[in-house]
Amino acid sequence: MREFIKIGMSVCLAALLAKVAFAYEDGDWQFWSSASIQVNLSESWRAGLEQQFRLGESMSELYYRYTDFGVTWKARPWFYLGCDIAQIYEKREGDWKEENRPHLNGTFKWSWREFGFENRHRIERRIREERENIWMYRNNLSSLMPLKWTRWEIRPYLADEIFFILDESGLYRHRFTGGFKGQIVHYLGVDIYYLWQSSKKGEDWIDYHVVGAKLKTTF
Repeated sequence: MREFIKIGMSVCLAALLAKVAFAYEDGDWQFWSSASIQVNLSESWRAGLEQQFRLGESMSELYYRYTDFGVTWKARPWFYLGCDIAQIYEKREGDWKEENRPHLNGTFKWSWREFGFENRHRIERRIREERENIWMYRNNLSSLMPLKWTRWEIRPYLADEIFFILDESGLYRHRFTGGFKGQIVHYLGVDIYYLWQSSKKGEDWIDYHVVGAKLKTTF
């Protein structure tokens, strides 16, 4: 456990240095935390529930709450199909606004020379309070490195995700993530990461620098 804590502290330190070196005046320093439960219903079906909270304004204010529930079908060993519904509350100008996001996910998985790869394609309908509803496409490509440290199987990974608003045919957001995944016990996994996000606001791009932590329980 000490080794995992040291690695987590290293990630946080690297993120702090990144903030000093790369953060812009239009950016923000944030902390995202999430916890999820996954239940295997059969060899081919599973259900999952995820809850996420985001702190903005230099990690001082809760501005985002996210709850997602869905089911996933293992169609092939290399392809998974999922259907989810997410409910979001985001604080804008002092008020909490609700958004609902039904989404369909198709994920391809493969390996090469002990590297693990995943490519998730997502189509979602953003049903927004007091704003126009839109369609969005997201593509997330991640790579798990062929390294394992300690008996908790700590492994580094990288991920890159792009967002397109289909109604406007334009790139809306880009995320790059680097972190470590580990297995504390066989049913409890943990993920500590640094994420850089750039989002389009009008004609400008707004940058965010995020330290995040995830807990995942599997039954």
